[in-house]
Amino acid sequence: MARLCEGRVAVVTGSGRGIGREHALSLARHGAHVVVNDVGAAVDGKGGDTSPAQQVVDEIEAMGGKAIANGDDISSWEGAERLINTAIETFGDLHVVVNNAGILRDRMLVNMSEEEWDAVIRVHLKGTFAPSRFAAAYWKERSKAGHEVDARIINTSSVSGIYGNVGQTNYGAAKAGIAAFTTIAALELGRYGVTVNAVAPVALTRMTEGLGPAPETEEERESRSPKWIAPIVTWLASTESKGVTARVFEASGQVLAVAEGWHRGPMHDPVEDPTRLGPIVEEMLGKARKNAGMDGRDGSWPWPKD
Repeated sequence: MARLCEGRVAVVTGSGRGIGREHALSLARHGAHVVVNDVGAAVDGKGGDTSPAQQVVDEIEAMGGKAIANGDDISSWEGAERLINTAIETFGDLHVVVNNAGILRDRMLVNMSEEEWDAVIRVHLKGTFAPSRFAAAYWKERSKAGHEVDARIINTSSVSGIYGNVGQTNYGAAKAGIAAFTTIAALELGRYGVTVNAVAPVALTRMTEGLGPAPETEEERESRSPKWIAPIVTWLASTESKGVTARVFEASGQVLAVAEGWHRGPMHDPVEDPTRLGPIVEEMLGKARKNAGMDGRDGSWPWPKD
């Protein structure tokens, strides 16, 4: 098997279990040196246990790879800086940051607490920004010093963020923000040799096993395995993906797809009098594509019934 990431140094946040674990193992199988970051918290972000990260490191070393465990909180400024420095100090360089860590605090909007909102936004959105910021600063310095940089930031968005899901205003807002962050960071960092992409995964993990009906057959369970997400992340981490940036890929055991972002739809000349807008808006909406539902298809959004 050809090894796509031979000698590349990768940081993977939230990689002690689930999707992140599959990322770390796949990257290692393809020759990357991996910093396995995980605070070992529960699904809601509470508590901590670094043993899952060390277990992944042990698996990587058992296959002949190189890895180190890291338990820093990636949503803290100091923790994110230590994480990036761990990669550079341990392996001498940094090529890939996979921002995967996340938590859930699902609640209907009318019942959601401030703490439930803040916790999810902090881990997902700040936890994507902070490691990316310190990695970007490192790559900028390398580029300015005349070194060739061929680096990657790979973020984790969600179909909940790009299409919308009931009970997840906090999580969906964070994941939509990560999609926008991906596009803008790609514009900013391309000059330094850095690409920025995102993956919107669907898989059965600790975070999702209580959402929706459980798989009834082995085939259904297999199709929802987190292993299906790692291939696109591993490819994006490789040098082969150099020409791909500012994209969000959907990945699951059912589909691999490119999500298309916002586009301007039907238009009208500016209108000064709001009393004229009713029929104008109705005409524009009649021509516009309907919102996609969680399956990503036009018009499948659960429109309110009359």
